[in-house]
Amino acid sequence: MKVLQFPLARITIGFVSGILITFYLKPDPAILFGLLTAALLLFGTTYFLQKIILKNTICFGLSTYLLSLLTGAATLIVHTDSYQQSNYTHDSSVFDKPQLLSLVVREKLKGSNSNDRYIALINQIGTKECSGKILLNIRRDSVHPIFETGTLLRIKGVLYKNKLPNNPNQFDYGEYLSKKQIYAQLYVDTDQISITNAFKKDIWYYASKLRTTIIHNLEKNNFHKKELSVAIALILGQKQDISPDIIQDYQYAGAIHVLSVSGLHVGFLLLFLNFALSTIRNTKRGSLLKLTLILTSLGAFALIAGLAPSVVRSVTMFSFVAIGYQLRRSVNVYHTLLVSILLILLFQPSFLFDVGFQLSYIALFFIIWLQPLLASVWRPKSKPLKYIWGILTVSFAAQIGTMPLSIYYFHQFPGLFFITNLVVIPLLSFIMTLGVLVMVLASFNYVPLFLSKPLEWSIHYLNKIINSIASFENFIIRDIPFNSYLLLSSYLLITATIIWFKKPTFNRLIVVLLSVIAIQVTYIQTRWNIQNQQEWVIFNLKRNTMITERNGNKVILYANDSIRNTSQNNSVLKSYLTANFSILSSKEKIKNTAFYNENRILILDSAGTYPKDISPNLILLTQSPKINLDRMLQVLKPKMVVADASNYKTIQKHWKNSCEKQKIPFHAIREKGFFKLN
Repeated sequence: MKVLQFPLARITIGFVSGILITFYLKPDPAILFGLLTAALLLFGTTYFLQKIILKNTICFGLSTYLLSLLTGAATLIVHTDSYQQSNYTHDSSVFDKPQLLSLVVREKLKGSNSNDRYIALINQIGTKECSGKILLNIRRDSVHPIFETGTLLRIKGVLYKNKLPNNPNQFDYGEYLSKKQIYAQLYVDTDQISITNAFKKDIWYYASKLRTTIIHNLEKNNFHKKELSVAIALILGQKQDISPDIIQDYQYAGAIHVLSVSGLHVGFLLLFLNFALSTIRNTKRGSLLKLTLILTSLGAFALIAGLAPSVVRSVTMFSFVAIGYQLRRSVNVYHTLLVSILLILLFQPSFLFDVGFQLSYIALFFIIWLQPLLASVWRPKSKPLKYIWGILTVSFAAQIGTMPLSIYYFHQFPGLFFITNLVVIPLLSFIMTLGVLVMVLASFNYVPLFLSKPLEWSIHYLNKIINSIASFENFIIRDIPFNSYLLLSSYLLITATIIWFKKPTFNRLIVVLLSVIAIQVTYIQTRWNIQNQQEWVIFNLKRNTMITERNGNKVILYANDSIRNTSQNNSVLKSYLTANFSILSSKEKIKNTAFYNENRILILDSAGTYPKDISPNLILLTQSPKINLDRMLQVLKPKMVVADASNYKTIQKHWKNSCEKQKIPFHAIREKGFFKLN
């Protein structure tokens, strides 16, 4: 690949590798910075030798890549809040007992049915200065207020560390928050909050104020709520108010990227800015003025859109494109891509772990690399066909590049993505051009109907088209089992195949065939590992009991009638089956006894009856049975007691005390998550 021949590409790979190594291995910061100092000295020495004494020595190249790797590692440590001594994670008392917290609201998130959610920054704990981000959950009531960005709050409460997943193979929300440097959550009622009159008036405050002004002015002009929520997502990057049904339609139609401001949106914005500023003469001063206005506008757009990873990436890259264009220089797209990656990760290395960031860059890379190859297959002569073929080749290039990663994260694939993009992209170009103009005018409290109504209607028809495509559910491939080994082998096959198509040679064909063998071996090895696994799992389901017994890829479900009848729609069960490459072989009622790998298991339900001569290794308590647990433990002498989430929370405290008295391990699934026997 010619891309890897660029020194900047290898430096970027070293920098990214340093971030990854530090994230997963978590080395000691003192040792790491010592190695960075040594690498810097080595780099200086080899540079001097390269320039004065030796020529074309390999030592200088190796020292450069070592320095880039350690710089990436150090960058992650510097920008990771948990490494800062002022971070609240270093104060264990805040997790043990209520503390008076001083917070400032940074961002409003999409709420749940019971809570409004915000990202908040801690300023003080008691009288001690502290820092760090938390997720603030405020229970909704009839008079609950909506807090603006910059609002200063004082709350007395206990922070809760991010929890592990409640069930196996479930989305790890705690890890997701940690990657965003949110290490704890706070749950409060409205009456526990003391609101100060002051605001923290920083750049986030003014950006939020501008967004609020735009939305308020559009609402005053009777802009329909459903279309307004989509318009705000498309142009301002705020998706909090979009209904779940609309989001699901965009997912099924393969157009979810449309709702996240990315390169497509920023590209349209750049074209609009170039058109709007075309009256400025292309003199030296005129080009400088035009470039300044474009960069300022792109920066303001990124800020108003909340500095999401996809927005920052797109604005950074198109800023370099604008600089090259205005300075009359040909822009190497690969260099632009690499420089934008380095700059973004230099200031926000945690963006590397953002799914949107990963998908955006992979999609863009494959559009640049693969689309010309696909476009060369057929060269239509008519302009309409050229336009349609161009959209199709771009769509296929992006989908081929992102398909393995999308399946890995979401386990589904939209089969009609090419039709969606063929229809959506022309309409989106009109919506973005008109939408930017309407939003700019709305910020000045001027929203003419002849502009706002066409925008509302175009979004209405966009939603209708997306809904129609999403209704063909047979074309949506769901619950695709996929792991990290298949992900890597898939990208190996895709990369080798593209390289061979670009310049077919015998050696490259051999690499393609070896890649095919690699993906087959990976799949066979995965299936072999699954076939040799066995486990018995008690799931964490509120007010319900669900147990599975897995032997290889066959799963037996033990549950009540309601769960067995709706097992096809049970998201917890589907995630478990998909992750373990398994199928549901049978569904059975829960009995009072079970046997698994020489473990005798007694299952007590609300009746509370049990045989006295069973001698169980494990007792499972379900449906809050009325029993004298102390007496039962003395008679049966189990090795462990498990209480699932169908039991009342209060009674579990008494059970825990009973087990502690007799030194028997107690596992409360409601608190600790699922329980597994291997």
